[in-house]
Amino acid sequence: MRHLSQALLFAAVTATSANAQPAKPLEVTEATVTQLQQAMAEGRATSVSITRAYLARIAAYDQAGPRLNAIIRLNPRALQQAAALDAERRAGKVRGPLHGVPIILKDNYDTGDMPTSAGSLALATSQPARDGFVVQRLRDAGAIVLAKANMHELAAGITNISSLGGQTRNPYDPARCPGGSSGGTGAAIAASFATIGWGSDTCGSIRIPSAFGSLVGLRPTIGMVSRTGIIPLSHTQDIGGPLARTVTDLAIALDISVAYDSADATTESVRTGRAKFLPALNRDALRGTRIGLFLPYLRDTDSEIADSVRAAMAVMTKLGATVVEVPMAEFDTLIANTSVINMETKGDLAAYLAGVPNAPVKSIGDIVRRGQFDRELEVRFRSADTFPALPNAAHTTTLARQQALRARVEYLLDSLKLSAFAYPTVRQKPVFPGQVQPGSTCPLGAQSGLPSIAMPAGFTSDGLPVSVELLGKGFSDVDLVSYAYAFEQAGPRRRAPSTTPALVNGAAPVTRPLTITARSGSATVTTLLTIDAVHNELRWTVRTSMPNQITAVVLRRQGGGTLTGPASGTIGSAPVMARMTIPSEALRVVARLMGPNRTTASGSLPLSYADRVAFAEKRLSIAVMSSTGLVAEEIVK
Repeated sequence: MRHLSQALLFAAVTATSANAQPAKPLEVTEATVTQLQQAMAEGRATSVSITRAYLARIAAYDQAGPRLNAIIRLNPRALQQAAALDAERRAGKVRGPLHGVPIILKDNYDTGDMPTSAGSLALATSQPARDGFVVQRLRDAGAIVLAKANMHELAAGITNISSLGGQTRNPYDPARCPGGSSGGTGAAIAASFATIGWGSDTCGSIRIPSAFGSLVGLRPTIGMVSRTGIIPLSHTQDIGGPLARTVTDLAIALDISVAYDSADATTESVRTGRAKFLPALNRDALRGTRIGLFLPYLRDTDSEIADSVRAAMAVMTKLGATVVEVPMAEFDTLIANTSVINMETKGDLAAYLAGVPNAPVKSIGDIVRRGQFDRELEVRFRSADTFPALPNAAHTTTLARQQALRARVEYLLDSLKLSAFAYPTVRQKPVFPGQVQPGSTCPLGAQSGLPSIAMPAGFTSDGLPVSVELLGKGFSDVDLVSYAYAFEQAGPRRRAPSTTPALVNGAAPVTRPLTITARSGSATVTTLLTIDAVHNELRWTVRTSMPNQITAVVLRRQGGGTLTGPASGTIGSAPVMARMTIPSEALRVVARLMGPNRTTASGSLPLSYADRVAFAEKRLSIAVMSSTGLVAEEIVK
């Protein structure tokens, strides 16, 4: 077996270089924990300089540029804490892999030095007495809590809207949602606002933002991670965990997160210790495994997402796995009525607030009565406030159904000798703000209590990340992470979002307009074209000397591929859709820049992923049309 070499990480954590001088600022975009540790050990960076670099990225891209709106509040003492950790390093004390490394927390993790509000305006000033269990472990390990991230309010949804934080946007397409409820964390890590972020998952809230951010995220087995100090949504289904850009970073984070907590009885299962994640990473982990492609979660799936999942299965086969298709005729009946979230929210939130000194509200009913919630949560919150106190017969019955679901899934894994089920993390693309996100597969892991890991599987034709999820038996978490590592090492499927590139002199790069001149006879058409990836915008100004000779000036894109789109009118209320292969030499109009009989025109449009790629590959052109057809065309470069 070829296991991950930890020599580089060990050297980075333990080495010191007193005489080394930083040559230039370290580039933190897409940087891993190992790279940051090595840079600090070699004197090429300090925790202070790294923290400043991440703060600069937040300043450039969170409320400016693409305006991701991922961060609710910054830690005002982050630089001071970084300086103290630098002093420890100089004195020869390095606490571990996260020493001096900035991280981001979802805003439902208790922090004794910052308010914890769960995205709720009603809890904007709610100050816990102390750090939560996981937060304390992170700080003890030398991590710097750089910021608290926005989240779907009280964790009660998956599009990431809140009354305190507003709408977070997806860095791969800022017009879309980032997933939730840990969507602020997901967007922040995807955009390199920190190395690793922590979220919580009650039904998909770690995995869905991971899917939409081209990240890897694990929902651990219930009992692996303490919930003490995380604002609850459902004590039965809540679990915390990290989101990261690489599996190695995820493993480092999990080795700190997983621990026994005497205040959380579910963690009794890890009291005597469990296998560590980082040492278990293995390029050959998939060899000899049996992966079950779970067919119930391939129904009603976007065709590109389904293709990506099947392509991931083909890669796993090449890596030595046997992939078998698993139908489950009784699945819909088995999964029905297995969620206890709404039954538990009211009592769990009230119990948490009772432990917060001078809590501004005492219940979800208080929040509703004060009107301090986002309108999208009104039905959810009012409904949650109507549920009776526990225990009650309905709750007991639902818990029994959860146990039946878990037993049946584990029996199926055993009987088919499967290492894991595989399926898309989300069956549909991220929606636009205000829409309901369809296609989640979160209930299988959340309502069985079984571990499941989301990992990048590629991108759709419009540049949106696709994720495949693996689910295993209880406490197979280490195995799942190792499978994800083997898949990742076979070829990276993550790429950074174009809206948040590396900074230039500490600021977002400025895009200058391109000048494209086209001539036809006595007519001259000059186009100033700006392809601005940071603002996700295409801008233009067109001028011509002979407007009476011009029918239109258009931007065209060349290229083929496989496309799905409406092929005819509608049948009933839905258009007839078709999927076809487009010739590589095909041209189409991307934007009409100027119409007939105009001397000048200007405008802007959202910049599509296909147009960004075409520009990089010199497949965009300015075409000048007259009454006789095309009279001039110039490549945009």
